[in-house]
Amino acid sequence: MSDGKKVRVTQIASGNGQKPGQQATLVGLGLNKIRRVRELEDTPSVRGMLRKVAHLVRVEELS
Repeated sequence: MSDGKKVRVTQIASGNGQKPGQQATLVGLGLNKIRRVRELEDTPSVRGMLRKVAHLVRVEELS
């Protein structure tokens, strides 16, 4: 899965009012403000983090 593939993650909603674990996951992904964008390696651990905060982020596949 991680053979050079990346995903672009954009935060689309605030972490305020969410469970503390979800807020910490956003920080772990490098997101803490709305419209902040990060390009991350497509690994199982990153996918798990994205699944946890799927309602707060938009994910795009990069080649």
